[in-house]
Amino acid sequence: MSRYYNKDELKSKLEITQIYDLLELWGGEPEYTSFGIKSRTICHNPPLEGSRKLYYYTSTKLFVCYTGCSGSFDIFELAIKIAKIQKEETWELYDAMDYIARYFGFEGQASIIDTEELLDWEVFRRHKFNRKRAQLGIILPEYDAAILDKFSYPRILRWEIEGIKREVSLHNHIGYYPGDNQITIPHYDINNRLVGIRGRTLSIEDGERYGKYRPLLINGIQYSHPLSMNLYNLNNSKDNIRKSQVAILLESEKSCLQFSSFYGYDKDISVACCGSNVSSYHIELLKKCGAKEVVLAFDRQFQALGNSDSEFIQLKKKLINLYDKYNKTIKITAIFDKEMITPYKASPTDCGKEVFEQLLQTRIVPSGR
Repeated sequence: MSRYYNKDELKSKLEITQIYDLLELWGGEPEYTSFGIKSRTICHNPPLEGSRKLYYYTSTKLFVCYTGCSGSFDIFELAIKIAKIQKEETWELYDAMDYIARYFGFEGQASIIDTEELLDWEVFRRHKFNRKRAQLGIILPEYDAAILDKFSYPRILRWEIEGIKREVSLHNHIGYYPGDNQITIPHYDINNRLVGIRGRTLSIEDGERYGKYRPLLINGIQYSHPLSMNLYNLNNSKDNIRKSQVAILLESEKSCLQFSSFYGYDKDISVACCGSNVSSYHIELLKKCGAKEVVLAFDRQFQALGNSDSEFIQLKKKLINLYDKYNKTIKITAIFDKEMITPYKASPTDCGKEVFEQLLQTRIVPSGR
């Protein structure tokens, strides 16, 4: 069932991190700037090609291409251009709005028009690095792991206080890059290939401007990768997921490190989508690993129960949408802190093993019916 959307309302919901995620998904290799985001000119070039002259301005929520396109355009117009170049399809404004709304789990008013669901990985069908297919899907570009030797590996006392053991940090090559004052978090694919490095800034000012997490940029190389095409920690947890047939899908890398600290490597069944956006490809990866149940373990992004809290309504709708979308092929359950035993915006793992297990034992089936 297709849906109607208000363009301005939908655009106002999109945060800069979500714009970044779309540009990354479409092969723009984006990077944050003082004015917003700079990307390759995927508006008129194939993915991963073209110059870095496509700019997104947070002040106007508009793109400007300084090479081959005239005037400014918004994210929906860019999506239309992407569909033409990468999928050889002609989209109308509605198609672009529907795709973006579905990708981020936003709700619209139901209509009577039937639309075939767009799988996230289909956008990548024409990418150069996707010419070669493997049994588990897309082959992401690999970075030289020698860069990890350039970082220092001090104790991260704040993370240890939050329940992440020192040996777990070292096992996952969690380091520090003084150039940008960032904790470094390598991302590996299921076959232990280095496909990205995210930095967790320790600067309050940078965190407020660009977000706490962003791809590392060193000597002109940005160690980015499409977050919707990989799951953090799956390289470590895949065998345990196959044995238990259950996967815990968390939001952040830190949550996986906490989980591993609680239970040890031999019982680690955690993965992270690095946000709250679960793609079709994420679910396919977990199914390929033998998961029969996926436990959605999102942060407690609400302050009160019921319709008086817009965040509560949004999280509830997101969980129901994910259940409706995937439950036909895999069991979907969700941790939902109705008793509010964790702080606002806390991960289910932030308050220790005992609290996490309490939340896990009371998980729900997020069906809207």
